[in-house]
Amino acid sequence: MKIDYDKYPLPRRFRHHTNPLLYFPASELKIVPPNYPPVYDEINWQEHFSNGAPPDTLDIGCGKGTFLLEYSDQYPGRNILGIEVRKTPTDWIRNYIDGENIGNCSVLWYSVVNGLSFIGDESVRDIFYFFPDPWPKRRHQKRRAFNNLLLDETARTLKKDDRLWLQTDVAEVDEYHKDLLDGHAGFEYEIIESDNDWNLPVTNKENFCRRKNIPFFRIAARKK
Repeated sequence: MKIDYDKYPLPRRFRHHTNPLLYFPASELKIVPPNYPPVYDEINWQEHFSNGAPPDTLDIGCGKGTFLLEYSDQYPGRNILGIEVRKTPTDWIRNYIDGENIGNCSVLWYSVVNGLSFIGDESVRDIFYFFPDPWPKRRHQKRRAFNNLLLDETARTLKKDDRLWLQTDVAEVDEYHKDLLDGHAGFEYEIIESDNDWNLPVTNKENFCRRKNIPFFRIAARKK
């Protein structure tokens, strides 16, 4: 899929970072900031996908949506939902989806630290979690959305033998991912080094890493 950025120009101010409070569950905040994403218990999927069915694929932290849109084009039989904590990219992606009338793709402004209660048990075939904010300082690592609670939710929503896909360009984050997976009974994982074993659309960040010869790390975790 070639995105027409002249027809759909990206916002000039496309900040990578956002309010750190958005990385904490709303239930833990004394005061919920005005830019905090909505919290959902249920979602009417007829408002998101042309076939009215729930998503069977999740792209958590979908960013500018390059992977999300490319995946929806390559797999028209799938319903893929992008989840993004920043509102600006979410608005841009939604405008593109609506403008191009893409029926199998949708996006949700949401913080996954609030769980995935709107996703049914064993209803998802693939979950992608690529190049998250590393929060490298130790005092900031509590802001990482990838934690045991999210692993529990992915284990609940994934079908047996289906996969959680992880990708990062930060070695310490890769080790953190593996440590969490090692301690969780619901997954077994393999390190992916060959593009043939990955065989997925390329994200903006992966393209950047390849151009700059920056190493990146990939994991495919299978639900037991």
